[in-house]
Amino acid sequence: MREITESTIHAVETKARSLRRHIISMLGEAGSGHSGGSLSAADIVACLYFWEMNVDPHEPHKPDRDRFVLSKGHAAPVLYAALAEKGFFPVIELDSLRKLGSRLQGHPDMNKLSGVEASTGSLGQGISWAVGMALAERMNGPDRYRIYALLGDGEIEEGLVWEALMAAAHYKLDNLTAFLDHNRLQIDGPIAEVMSPEPVADKFRAFGWETLVIDGHDISQIMQALELARSTTGRPTAIIADTVKGKGCSFMENKAEWHGTAPNREQTIQALEELEVSPQRA
Repeated sequence: MREITESTIHAVETKARSLRRHIISMLGEAGSGHSGGSLSAADIVACLYFWEMNVDPHEPHKPDRDRFVLSKGHAAPVLYAALAEKGFFPVIELDSLRKLGSRLQGHPDMNKLSGVEASTGSLGQGISWAVGMALAERMNGPDRYRIYALLGDGEIEEGLVWEALMAAAHYKLDNLTAFLDHNRLQIDGPIAEVMSPEPVADKFRAFGWETLVIDGHDISQIMQALELARSTTGRPTAIIADTVKGKGCSFMENKAEWHGTAPNREQTIQALEELEVSPQRA
């Protein structure tokens, strides 16, 4: 197993904070888009792109690259922020989010932007796509690359999700790791009130997945979970990451109304000021 050091954790924490600042800036510029679920996923995505995955912006189509599928495609800002920070395109292009002719559409488009592995947005289809990728990797030969997917709370109310989870376990796809951004809110309110999927972890286990429950804002826990996923054989791994919708912006946190709302100018300034301060670590 790879060593998880304090310096490595700090470096990824710094990247996550940068991703959040990019998210706020681009949504403020666009005047529309999905804030809450992009911010809640920033620590997960930072760990994937700046610690875990084998991806290279200079060889974006190399056959042995790891694949990431943003199944909750409306959280595209967090993916775009990571790709820009990784060097797939200039950071300044983030200001073009949702503008006419931009490569940065409201949902990811793999035909427009290098580094995007799947065009997602129709909820439930991304995890199915990821299962197909994992099956393809198995057919091409074992251990060439790994597949990662990120799902949302409201998304797992889709029946298609559970068909995909069942197939992944049936085919013993231990090259597949799925994160659930478990912030307990969706566009219409708390998932417990809209259509409760709980107990989520028990359901994943019942469908045959190795299942871990972690703090989705604790970089060390995310890294340890990814290490365990790598060492798991014979079944896919689900990482249920407990998160806070709108994480990092005090006026957005745990509020469903920020699911698909962009900050205005004053709110953008406030959020960026809050995100400028490094979090205190225990």
